[in-house]
Amino acid sequence: MKTLDSKLSRIRAGKYKSKDFIIADAKDGDMGFGRTAPGPHRQEKRLKTKTEYLASMLDITRSGMVDIMLMSASSAEALGSKTFSKSKVTSAVRLNDTTDIWSQRGATYKDFPSQPYRSARLEQVRKISDLGLYSVTYSNNVDHDIKSLEAYAAFREAALKLKFRHFLEVFNPAMDIGLKGAPLSEYVNDCIVRTLAGVMSAEYPLFLKMPYNGAAAMEELASYDPTKLIVGILGGGKGTTRDTFELATQAERHGARVALFGRKINFAEAPVELVRLMRASVEGQITATDAVKSYHDYLVKHKIKADRSLAEDLEITDPVLKA
Repeated sequence: MKTLDSKLSRIRAGKYKSKDFIIADAKDGDMGFGRTAPGPHRQEKRLKTKTEYLASMLDITRSGMVDIMLMSASSAEALGSKTFSKSKVTSAVRLNDTTDIWSQRGATYKDFPSQPYRSARLEQVRKISDLGLYSVTYSNNVDHDIKSLEAYAAFREAALKLKFRHFLEVFNPAMDIGLKGAPLSEYVNDCIVRTLAGVMSAEYPLFLKMPYNGAAAMEELASYDPTKLIVGILGGGKGTTRDTFELATQAERHGARVALFGRKINFAEAPVELVRLMRASVEGQITATDAVKSYHDYLVKHKIKADRSLAEDLEITDPVLKA
């Protein structure tokens, strides 16, 4: 059994323990950022290639430190289903690419409400994976939001016919959406519950992927229906190593059961070691502070140049984590 399935089974049975926390490596950045997604090469002044991007996916998968490897459809095809057939890691594919994730250099798409769009074809992706991510971003604009929700309903219908499982990603809108009398975190929580209230079990997402909007917002949503509406967090920007460990541990403490980190893993000096320590910190084996120190000890031991000094890397820089 894949670790994802066994962990979800225990969560749904109300038997969750910190060892059941689910970690995903989100290497689907090419569907948003394009050419810059693989990140900078550490020894040469250039961007990494697709081949190097795929190699990093293989490294993390073979380590067994994650439960899910999230990829673009083209990456999943390149790695092939055999990569995951005997692995405990579950392959997953980003199944839509709404306009608010379009992050090409110089682009201004995020200045406008999200428009639904799907480039991956379910019937083709289903040949290599049975799990995918579907993304929706609410804009407080009835015309745009109806389009997004109608597209999500059509996706669920198609996925059901193909026996395709999915998890739902909900971003905070990148633009001012003109809310009145409520913070954005409450609006997003209400949108999620309202959307899924009309969805029955056969089409229900396995879990959520969303920004960590603070302890109160996480507790509010995670406590609503904890054995069915399973909440996961996304990683956002790279931040410091302390930010990475703090985000995972804080979110788990307040009800999150999944972490799906992209740039935080991909841009790390030692990705596999980072994930190992992230898991250890979530499970309470080590504090977030000591995990940063241990990470830097590893870099020194393996003669890997750190991006920051230890003192800088121990800083919490994300405002929501400081709060």
